[in-house]
Order: sequence, then structure tokens, then C-alpha cells
Amino acid sequence: MSTERDETAEPSLASAPFIAPVPPPKRSASHRLRAYFLTGVVVAGPLAITAYITWWFINLVDGWVKPFIPATYLPETYLNYPIPGFGLIVALIGLTVLGFLTANLVGRSLLDFGETLLGRMPVVRGLYKSMKQIFETVFSQSGTSFRTVGLVQFPAKDMWSIVFLSTPPQGDLAESMPGPHEYVAVFMPCTPNPTTGFFFYVPRHEVIELSLTVDEGAKLIMSAGLIQPDGQKRLARLAAEGRRLGEARPSDPETKPAVEAAE
Repeated sequence: MSTERDETAEPSLASAPFIAPVPPPKRSASHRLRAYFLTGVVVAGPLAITAYITWWFINLVDGWVKPFIPATYLPETYLNYPIPGFGLIVALIGLTVLGFLTANLVGRSLLDFGETLLGRMPVVRGLYKSMKQIFETVFSQSGTSFRTVGLVQFPAKDMWSIVFLSTPPQGDLAESMPGPHEYVAVFMPCTPNPTTGFFFYVPRHEVIELSLTVDEGAKLIMSAGLIQPDGQKRLARLAAEGRRLGEARPSDPETKPAVEAAE
């Protein structure tokens, strides 16, 4: 039996030299403090802005509603401090009761009588009809306005902008549109303020409809492209996959091979 060593054999792992892992570079105290500060800003910033907007809205509605409420029914009449949000609660209850009364015959008759009076006023008539049409269109449950996000070439060729599709032109406006194309009204918001923008009619075949919701399109516009809807969906899928693997990881011998295969 030969005891000579085979020179062509591959070296075993036991004879391989040990290479110590390189330790990660240590962060300085200023770097850690900066990271902690930015983390605190990311956590507290959205909370502070949300609280500020909510508080501003509550105070705004209270300032509108409380002057119409008799002092006898105000909580601050009997307490030493005001109750924020009382006017908002009264406004919500009042609007609900108004909608309930309008749904029956008596309330509908009173509403028609009031609209007839407003229709005889020269200046108020146009303003009321315009506002009523806008509110009925925006808050309609069956309407299709601003429920679709699309892309159009604006302000030049091969430059695409996000728009919200509205209703197609009707009546004399539709008859005045040139060409045999079907037109659709679009609204292109500005960045970072989506309440301002451009409104125009464009042929429907020049609009690329996207599978984005209006909220996702608004976030994309307000963030100037920083918040990508696809990235958020991918992160959500990865998080769901991680939770699934984490639930299957416990010491279950049947699920262990499946977890290892998924990893």
C-alpha cells in the first residue's frame, strides 16, 4: 500500500489558511449623532406636520361654526377652557342631518324652493350653479372624474407628464373639437403643489393610461419623483415574503427544507 502523497489532489479545507474577517470600520461619535438626528427627523417630521394640519383644520371649522351656536350650548361657558373640535362635531352632525332631511319629500321641496330663489339673483345665480356642479362632480360616487392617471407628451415631444383624466367634452364643446378624434379633458398638476396646474383637452389616443391610483400619482408629483409607486409595491412584497418566511422558520422539520429553498 503506497503512502506517498498525491500532489495533484486538491487541498482540504482543514489545511487551508485561516483568513480573519475584516471588521467593519468604526463610526465616529459625530457620524452616529448625525444618523440619530436624521432618524429622529424622519420619525417626528410626518407626525408633526400631520398634527399641525389636523389642528389647523379643527380650529378653522371651530371658528366657522361656533359663532352660530348660542353661548348656552358651548362647553366653554361652563368650563374654564375651550373644547377643541366641538364645532367640527356640530358641523358633522349638522351636515348629516341636512342630508337626511334632503332625502325626503319635504326637505327636497324646501331645497328646490331655495334654489329657485337663488336662481333669480343675477350675481349669486352663476356662482351657486358653478359650485354645485363642481361639488356634485367631485363627490359623486358613480362619477369617473379624476379616477384615472395617465401620461401625455408635455411640454415638448418625448417629454412625458403625469395627468389626471376627467370627463370628455360634451355639447357644443364636443362639436367644436377639430378632427374625428375622441377627446378627453385632463388636468396636469404642478410640482410640489398639486392644487395648481394646467387644464386642456387632448385626443384620447395620445394619452397613456397608467395602473396607478390617484393617491399614488399625487405622491409622485408632490415628491418630484422621489416616492416611486413601483418601489413601494416591491418593498411591500418583500416585507410580506419576509413575514411568511419568518413564520415558517420556527423549529418545524417539515418546513425547514422549504424555507431553505426559498432563501
